[in-house]
Amino acid sequence: MTTKLSLADLTDLPPDVIGPNYHRSHLTAGILHFGVGNFHRAHQAVYLDDLFNAGIDHDWALVGAGVFEGERAGREKLAGQDFLTTVVEQDDGHMQARVTGAMLDFLEPGDSAAIIRRLADPTIRIVSLTITEGGYFIDPASGKFNPEHPAIVADATDIDRPSTVFGIILAGLKRRREAGTPAFTIMSCDNIPHNGHVTADAIIGLARIADDGLADWVRENVAFPNGMVDRITPATTDRERAILAEKFGVDDAWPVFCEPFRQWVLEDNFPAGRPALEKAGVQFVADVSPFELMKIRILNGGHATIAYPAGLMDIHFVHEAMQEPLVRAFLAKLEREEIIPTVPPVPGVVLEEYFELIERRFSNPKIGDTVRRLCLDGSNRQPKFIIPTIAERLKDGAGIEGLALESALWCRYCFGTTESGAEIAPNDPNWDRLLTASRAARADPAAWLAMEDIYGEVGRSEIFAAAFADALKMLWRDGTRETLGRYLGRTL
Repeated sequence: MTTKLSLADLTDLPPDVIGPNYHRSHLTAGILHFGVGNFHRAHQAVYLDDLFNAGIDHDWALVGAGVFEGERAGREKLAGQDFLTTVVEQDDGHMQARVTGAMLDFLEPGDSAAIIRRLADPTIRIVSLTITEGGYFIDPASGKFNPEHPAIVADATDIDRPSTVFGIILAGLKRRREAGTPAFTIMSCDNIPHNGHVTADAIIGLARIADDGLADWVRENVAFPNGMVDRITPATTDRERAILAEKFGVDDAWPVFCEPFRQWVLEDNFPAGRPALEKAGVQFVADVSPFELMKIRILNGGHATIAYPAGLMDIHFVHEAMQEPLVRAFLAKLEREEIIPTVPPVPGVVLEEYFELIERRFSNPKIGDTVRRLCLDGSNRQPKFIIPTIAERLKDGAGIEGLALESALWCRYCFGTTESGAEIAPNDPNWDRLLTASRAARADPAAWLAMEDIYGEVGRSEIFAAAFADALKMLWRDGTRETLGRYLGRTL
């Protein structure tokens, strides 16, 4: 017998499921969030739920929003349970379920007019985003906003009827400017270096095309704090729904399973006000750059390091990849010899201890995070998580053997078959292009590095090109296991 998640049944939750101790009717919205996925509901929404449970800041509840048709299914699931979410934290010795109630509404995805009206509401003082690394219209080679993207050009032409997230936000700001309403703060929660600056470039860059006066107003009145967020949160499948029903007796159409660990480091730049997130464990700092660089290179770069060899070896779960000695040793060697040396000191953090924590988190057998998820969207993730590290190593004249092998493994994965010959289903927005480049690179490795928008100057480096070619040829000649073994100095 399970309890269907709803406001009406909150008082009837099973005894081992923690529910909100506040009344949802006492909450009012202060944050509009784009990108209501698993990470947001396991991260920002949980921090806010902690504050509300402590009786604090009940005027900072969430309203969700989206711009893609694919977000409609998630919205319908949440609407069917009054926008409640069950969050299940688990590792080897811990499993806890809680129901969060921080979200009051989720506006219809794609209903730009309704979202703009809500953005113009003075009660909305923060607009936050988890739209993934690929959602910021960044040119991978330059790392800067691309004002020539067709969707951006279209929004700039008719800013009152936008279709992109940045066009919708800008239209909301335009309404506030016209009404004399103070601007809201825009807070990115995505894994992008200097995510606040990147978001500012996109909003102001779009505004500059559409209306110079509006662009100047945004630049002078809107705050874009940088932040670093962290919590491993895999996609929800029937597996997670079944575990929740069996172990806890809750019927939730879209629960979130995640690790117990969570981290949020923010620059304290919120002129329109903010919730007291420091009381829920958020670390406010003057400069988040050291923290975000550490996380992006060591954790996100580490995910990329284990993803592609594991994918080629037909390994399904991330913790299973960490149980494979070659994959685990590849991660450790590459991190310690090539990645961690590029990370400057971080206040209050010992980098070796941080990496050891990452190893434990990746090894968590309860999360059920998949290798395929880590392999997703390499064309957007590699230029942010791996290629800048290569560029820095080349600039310093340092070795890049392991990083070249990681890049070769990505190329080999994009060939579309595993070592066993199993087909790899498309796993990147640019899959057809990657497939073509990978197949050409089997005979001519330079064909892969010729993707200028991804590799940029790194792809033109003779040193890197030679190391990449050697690694790719070895992968095709000897296979993933033998190639990893040679890199590690082992005889297989």
